[in-house]
Amino acid sequence: MILPRVAFIGTGGTIASLGATPLDVQEYGGDGLVLSADEIVAHFPDVARVAEVVPVAYKAVPSSRIYFEDWQALAALCLKLERQDPDLAGIVIGHGTGSLEETAYFLSLTLKVKLPVVITGSQRPSSALSSDAGLNLVNAVRTAASAEARGMGVLVLLNDEIHAARDVTKTSTSRMQTFRTADFGALGQADGDAVVFYRRPLRRMAPDTEFDIAGLAALPRVDIAYGYTGSDGTALRAFTAAGAKGLIYAGFAPGMSTPEDAAAMGEAVAAGVVVMQCTRAGSGRVFRGRRLREAGILVTDNLTPQKARLLLALALTRSSDPNEIARMFAAY
Repeated sequence: MILPRVAFIGTGGTIASLGATPLDVQEYGGDGLVLSADEIVAHFPDVARVAEVVPVAYKAVPSSRIYFEDWQALAALCLKLERQDPDLAGIVIGHGTGSLEETAYFLSLTLKVKLPVVITGSQRPSSALSSDAGLNLVNAVRTAASAEARGMGVLVLLNDEIHAARDVTKTSTSRMQTFRTADFGALGQADGDAVVFYRRPLRRMAPDTEFDIAGLAALPRVDIAYGYTGSDGTALRAFTAAGAKGLIYAGFAPGMSTPEDAAAMGEAVAAGVVVMQCTRAGSGRVFRGRRLREAGILVTDNLTPQKARLLLALALTRSSDPNEIARMFAAY
């Protein structure tokens, strides 16, 4: 039987980490024992049962440090792999779970490849007793090789579940079922006998997007201000003074702020900053009512604050017109 050919890019994270003992499921990061892509594939030889996996070298980046430079490099690397290897069925990226959802969404907005791209990680290091790393890798490879995964943008696979990059978020620090899509649920599942999809994402995604980061030097600065009882606008004013071109306000559900924060947002709008009302709830749409319209504040639909920040930053590379930005948030 001819197996599908799938590229695996390792960027570090828990899936690439080795602890001091099989019971080390928390302190493993302190030892700095991180496997490269080819070492991960060798560590889990059973992945060869489902595909011909091609390890692709990339540096190990802690998920708390990954940002635009790495995303730009990963997008270029995926495009290079697609162009150089016509036999590839898909691409898998191993990633730390802390910022995995942000990398997935950013790539889903910017990748120019038609191949399925699946991002995976693990909650326990590869050396741990009952680690999820090996099965996550196998199922991510199976999903990337699935013909049904084409046209779904970037996918996230952990704990046997397949999620859309736009909608998934990490919900628990340590539990295996941490990645969830709060509003709509998973797209499908990678079970032992088959990779099965039950729905498709409808919002625009890679490769059919208007964002081009190939020659971009940097992203415009966009910051997130968190609303809470008693917040007095200090953070919003500090971000504006620091040169923010956009602000995401993670406010009270369904989309409210303290009076002091509202005043600071108004000052930012008057200064030419694009300000968007979001919610700290983790799910649900934000409605643009009269108060927000009169203040010139846009809304982030149902995106989490961290994902709204990425879309706004990309939108600002195209336009600062509020109507155009509102259009993009409705489309993506």
